[in-house]
Amino acid sequence: MKNYLITGLDIGSSAVRLVVGQINPSTGELCLIAGSEVPTMGISKGMVVSIEDVVSSITSSLEQAERIVGQPINHAYVGVSGTHISTMESRGVIAVSRADNEVTESDVARVIEAAQAVATPPNYEILHVIPKFFTVDSQKGIKDPVGMTGIRLEVETKIVQGLSSQIKNLTRAVYRTGIEIDDLVLAILANAEACLTPRQKELGVALVNIGSATTSLAVFEEGDLLATYILPIGSAHITNDIAIGLRVSLELAEEIKLTYGQAMAKDVNKREEINLSEFDLKETGMANASYVAEIIEARMQEIFNLVDKKLMEIERSGLLPAGIVLTGGGAKMLGLIELAKKEFRLPASLGALHGVKTVIEKINDLNYTTAAGLLLWGYQFESQKKHPGGFIKNFNLSSFHDILDKAKNWFKSLIP
Repeated sequence: MKNYLITGLDIGSSAVRLVVGQINPSTGELCLIAGSEVPTMGISKGMVVSIEDVVSSITSSLEQAERIVGQPINHAYVGVSGTHISTMESRGVIAVSRADNEVTESDVARVIEAAQAVATPPNYEILHVIPKFFTVDSQKGIKDPVGMTGIRLEVETKIVQGLSSQIKNLTRAVYRTGIEIDDLVLAILANAEACLTPRQKELGVALVNIGSATTSLAVFEEGDLLATYILPIGSAHITNDIAIGLRVSLELAEEIKLTYGQAMAKDVNKREEINLSEFDLKETGMANASYVAEIIEARMQEIFNLVDKKLMEIERSGLLPAGIVLTGGGAKMLGLIELAKKEFRLPASLGALHGVKTVIEKINDLNYTTAAGLLLWGYQFESQKKHPGGFIKNFNLSSFHDILDKAKNWFKSLIP
């Protein structure tokens, strides 16, 4: 069984979530067999602020999962996020190498490598190089040029890059737990693997992941990634607002949000009261449920407005037929779908996990979509290694391996 395990590790601002999947050697199917979740320490807005605390959180999650699986976990696909992530467009151009002018996979590799030769900002490293489309001579819009005939091969790519120091901090924290990193993957892209269908990506869709400290956005159209953004605002801001508005502790505000949270204030009876003593015997007051809903709605409107501004920047506001797909722990609030439809003027729905089988009920929770997406990302890469041919689709999966190979020995030399 050991050779067929894949692990996804999602290190969020509020929790570390680790899922383990097993590939059936006879059918090749992926089944999710274990999952663990522990509170995160040492992460703020997706960025490492204390390596020691992050190591402790990952270790706790790892121990829980290993008890379920019954064997050590040594490798993982790790999600990376944070406000330091940025994207840019790039183009690569080469001459086709073969004498008969047939485009080969090596030509595709060379043209994508040429697209990486772009001036990145200081102290930034490339995470993914994602091909959008190829051009063979003057024929544009080609998805897979292998086997075609031409003299000149071009590619339009989307480059995802992150701050070198943050990538190294996260990588070092993971290595110190004894885990080898199979690949670093942008968390919102992994989330898209778990929650979006090829048809949604083809029609045009925006995936909005509402995390604790950040909200991530990925926009797809015609099967291509148009843009990704990470905003420094999340569901924890709602908790802070409730704590200030009701003059209660953050712990109590979080309980109120989870139990009575409603994103549409008009759907709440204005006379309904919340007895604070049911959460904390030391509290004796009452809180108006409609007032709490107004606080939540105001903050969610702000988050959605910020997302819509990003859609305006790429001229897709109100123009995505497959609409908005919401995921993440902050998306579980009552009335949020209705509010999203109103604010975005588009269809809206909650993300649903697909592409992986599981008998563990909690894994179907929206909190686990990123970790499950990392698992699917790894499954695709492993399948591509065993059955070559999906080169274009999976190229971005391996684009970071060169950086990791160079960094591994250096990181290990720093570990006592």
